[in-house]
Amino acid sequence: MDKRATWSGQLAFVLAAAASAIGLGNLWRFPYLAAQYGGGTFIAVYLCLVVTLGFTLMLTEIAIGRKTQQSQLTAYSRLHGAWGFVGILGTVVPILITPYYCVIGGWVLYYLKAYAVMAFTGAAPLGEAAAQSGEFFSGFISAPFAPFGYGMVFVTACACVIVLGVKNGIEKSNLVMMPILFLMAVAISVYVICLPGSGEGLRYYLVPNMDCLRAADGSFSPALLCKTILGAMGQMFYSLSLAMGIMITYGSYMKKGDSIEGCVRRIEIFDTLIAVIAGLMIIPVVYMFAVKTGTNVHQAMNAGPGLMFITLPQVFATLGAAGPWVGLAFFILVTFAAATSAISLMEACVASVCDVLKLERKAATFFTTALIAFLATFSALGYGPWKDVTVFKMQFLDFFDFITNSALMPIVATATCIFVGWVLGPKSVIEEVEAEGRRFRAKHLYTVMVKYIAPAFMIAILVSEICRAFKIKGWSI
Repeated sequence: MDKRATWSGQLAFVLAAAASAIGLGNLWRFPYLAAQYGGGTFIAVYLCLVVTLGFTLMLTEIAIGRKTQQSQLTAYSRLHGAWGFVGILGTVVPILITPYYCVIGGWVLYYLKAYAVMAFTGAAPLGEAAAQSGEFFSGFISAPFAPFGYGMVFVTACACVIVLGVKNGIEKSNLVMMPILFLMAVAISVYVICLPGSGEGLRYYLVPNMDCLRAADGSFSPALLCKTILGAMGQMFYSLSLAMGIMITYGSYMKKGDSIEGCVRRIEIFDTLIAVIAGLMIIPVVYMFAVKTGTNVHQAMNAGPGLMFITLPQVFATLGAAGPWVGLAFFILVTFAAATSAISLMEACVASVCDVLKLERKAATFFTTALIAFLATFSALGYGPWKDVTVFKMQFLDFFDFITNSALMPIVATATCIFVGWVLGPKSVIEEVEAEGRRFRAKHLYTVMVKYIAPAFMIAILVSEICRAFKIKGWSI
């Protein structure tokens, strides 16, 4: 195996880590949660958690990666042999997420093609006023081959970037995609803000609404405050690509002289900025659409694929002649967002294969791509030919999403905090952050967070997610 690759500089690392964090979750989950939990109230709570809890978890993972110069699979065992199981669990996460994420990436490509046809030919594959958007979406995902085919195109494109390496592949792709993604997000949000009647939607999104914290009798509800915090905490956790092995892997490519603390702060800013802009793109137009059609706003902001693939096409259709072009721009943006995250997930898998099997990058990429293609088959066909085959009454894609996002990721994050806080000791991470004379300004906050607060928050997320998935009475987000 070749000598371990490194980023060309801090900017390259920040762009790569931010690209990983800015994925589909930012584009459909953040706007939905903001709409559900009081707009500006949710954003304020989210920001507080990002700069404390998110900072602690991300800094820990990056420091572990740089300290060990290993991917997540072998990093924990390098630090303490008895804790190698955390690395194994952490490696299972991207191996299971990447296949179904690439299947969803294939859905995005299909819509990108549909909107290109609409924009350039005037055709209406989703029906007039996108009235058939639901049938269009369900017809595609239930098809016998198309979801798999488009998913494989997406997987292959990501693999082509990975095989070129850290500098020539991941860095250069991010230097192209990230500026385009950011500029398109800003352009679309400016267009939406300038639409007549968007003011009410903007107020609904940005102005704090304390009603989300009030009980039925109008009094302040600590329980609803806890639920809002849980919602923001869950979004922050998934948005920053934590407990997926990505930050450990990317940290292992980081140079000793680079500032981990500074890089984490920049990543947080970039990720949060895109999340807020995503809300500016989506919430005002969906709000106007809901008012126009008499639909409940929360229902219109339905979380998950339904918002992006069913509701938004109906919203774009209300924009008249500009609708197909706005839709095309939006799905180009979504394609880049999905690709940057998928590349990061795949890199975490490839790095693990390289570290364990001592394979060259090309061989490891081929092996990983084949494994991802095989696992993607289940999610791609799970709504079609295999729709009657379920796991715990869940379709394959929903099951993989549950087992990773709701179970494994909170478990890995909790174990990491316990490991660093009580077994390895925060001093080990602090020393890595302060390598080569760097100052760690937030080390006292970090010590308290990683030992006490972060583990408690991670357990809360785990309990909440299990309650939500199995409809158990309790806190769920």
